[in-house]
Amino acid sequence: MNDLSLTAFVITSSVKVFAVFSILLASVALMTLVERRLAGFIQDRLGPNRVGPFGILQPAADGIKNILKEETMPATANRFFFVLAPALAIIPGVITFAVVPFAAPLPTPWGTVDMVVADIPIGILYILALSSLGVYGLFLAGWASNNKYAFLGGLRSASQMISYEVALGLSIVPVLFLAGNVTLTQIVWQQQQLGFWYILPLSLAFILFVISAFAETNRLPFDLPEAESELVTGYHTEYSGMKFSMFFIAEYSHILTASALMATLFLGGWSIPFWSGDHLLWYEGMLISGFTAAGEPIAAQGAWWKTILTFLSFAVKTAFFIGVFMWVRWTLPRFRYDQVMHLGWKVMLPVSLVYVMLLAGTILVLDQVGVEGFLFGAILTAVSGACTLIFVFVVDSDRLITGSAVSGTSREVRSPVRQVRRPALEPRTGAGVGQ
Repeated sequence: MNDLSLTAFVITSSVKVFAVFSILLASVALMTLVERRLAGFIQDRLGPNRVGPFGILQPAADGIKNILKEETMPATANRFFFVLAPALAIIPGVITFAVVPFAAPLPTPWGTVDMVVADIPIGILYILALSSLGVYGLFLAGWASNNKYAFLGGLRSASQMISYEVALGLSIVPVLFLAGNVTLTQIVWQQQQLGFWYILPLSLAFILFVISAFAETNRLPFDLPEAESELVTGYHTEYSGMKFSMFFIAEYSHILTASALMATLFLGGWSIPFWSGDHLLWYEGMLISGFTAAGEPIAAQGAWWKTILTFLSFAVKTAFFIGVFMWVRWTLPRFRYDQVMHLGWKVMLPVSLVYVMLLAGTILVLDQVGVEGFLFGAILTAVSGACTLIFVFVVDSDRLITGSAVSGTSREVRSPVRQVRRPALEPRTGAGVGQ
């Protein structure tokens, strides 16, 4: 608990809410420009560069266009749910960021302010609960449109999110094993005290989390709900104007939150590597940097420059994962739908279960033996590294590409169009035009 008075707490919390969500929406707008420029670079073209210097005002132009564009309402659509669906899609994507700590505590004349909108004791559970609600907006949009393509896109989004939500939750369980807490500030603190970022001792959990995050955000190669070659544009086929734009704001908000979670859960959050000056945590009403060998807390003092440095560290880590999202989109092709389901249920789920049981047994043995500190993290790193190699080169070998039609099956592939053999047309020699 921080040392702010009730009035100061209310004021600082209001400022944080306004600042964080303003920056969040501004970042989402900037991400659209960055992705379009990155896509242009990958495809050897320029991308948007006409509106403002280097195209920096392109997101503002797109926003004005969407606001002024005519809104369409299909005659056979369910009007109430058709309007409600974009709101249900965007709300979870925006408010889940509230529990992510983005910097070290900031000392002020009124007390120390935690750099998180809501440091609630159920941080991970809050994110899992709210992020899973986003599927209701997508499915409702497809159903309310009364369009077959949109409805199929809504069904795909529901089945895909349900499938990978299980693997996503299981990939976080090893993090909870090591942290012993579901609060994100505690998870950052435990990584600082361990001396290891969790990406090393939990490498396979990190891979599973990244794959599940791609599927949860409907990004390529998991964008089956929006497959243009099959479903026009999927669940938002009938939407236009600002309602259409809200779905993409929700998508980029989910990308930003997922990237921030990757940085927090596996890269130490706002922690700066190889420096202990940013080790700050509230313990029994005081700010500490750690404990002595006798278990006594060591008092710590925050500083404004520490807050700025840790915020920059968090921003760099989050921006890296956002770049990975964009890079993968313009690099990999879209999976087939049977491949997506095969990967989720026949690869991700059993691998997650086996990995959780193996890691739990390893941690239990190490605790019983009394191994701790650097050696504890090194042993877990070796175990997870071996599991990662087995997963990449053995378990998923030739399954991701071929999907359900793996080698060894004798399924015959038949075309729905009847094949008719036609004789080849041979040129007629000596024939005139009139013949």
